[in-house]
Amino acid sequence: MFTPVSHTIRNNTLWLSAGRCVFWQEANALIVSDLHFGKTGHFRSAGIAVPQSVFQEDLQRLFSCIQHYQPKELIITGDLFHSRMNKEMDLFMRWRNDLPQVDFKLVKGNHDILGDAWYAQAGIITYDHQYIQDEFCFTHDPESHCSAPGYYVFSGHIHPGIRINGMGKQSLQFPCYYFGSSYAVLPAFSRFTGLAGIQPTSSDSVFAIVNQSVIAITT
Repeated sequence: MFTPVSHTIRNNTLWLSAGRCVFWQEANALIVSDLHFGKTGHFRSAGIAVPQSVFQEDLQRLFSCIQHYQPKELIITGDLFHSRMNKEMDLFMRWRNDLPQVDFKLVKGNHDILGDAWYAQAGIITYDHQYIQDEFCFTHDPESHCSAPGYYVFSGHIHPGIRINGMGKQSLQFPCYYFGSSYAVLPAFSRFTGLAGIQPTSSDSVFAIVNQSVIAITT
């Protein structure tokens, strides 16, 4: 299992995993964003040969995170699914049925367009704009504002990436966790996503995911 790195927000301990999930210790909750389950199936239906193993590997990684941390709930800040129904949704449903002890809470993202009845059948509690728990407000888009001021906001949506420079003018971009003074942006859980480069300031905290490690980046 990936070795996590701890980060503290408002006296809450967050464990940042190279598996692209955050374990919120005080709430015994796992936080993830932008899983985009079903995306590879939509590419295949369009004639683009994306192997189903991409989806299966993401699903197995999430299962491993749940098995490791044993959370009582999974909080998803949007885009659990990618679009309309396909065969991968059936695989997800069977997978979900093996985890009845975990509450799934989904703040709907722009890709979460399945019907309410399907979410209910899957045992997923949905929220249209935000979900508030203790010190934190969970939403999908980092540009959205929590309706109740004063909460620290967790979001996703943009699939943040940070560029790390090497020798000889070489550089690579990696997925990352971004923590500003009032909000955080989580990395996309799915590996089948692009990255949007961020430009952090010296007061921000950024952690890059490099191979199987989480590395604090000095800005």
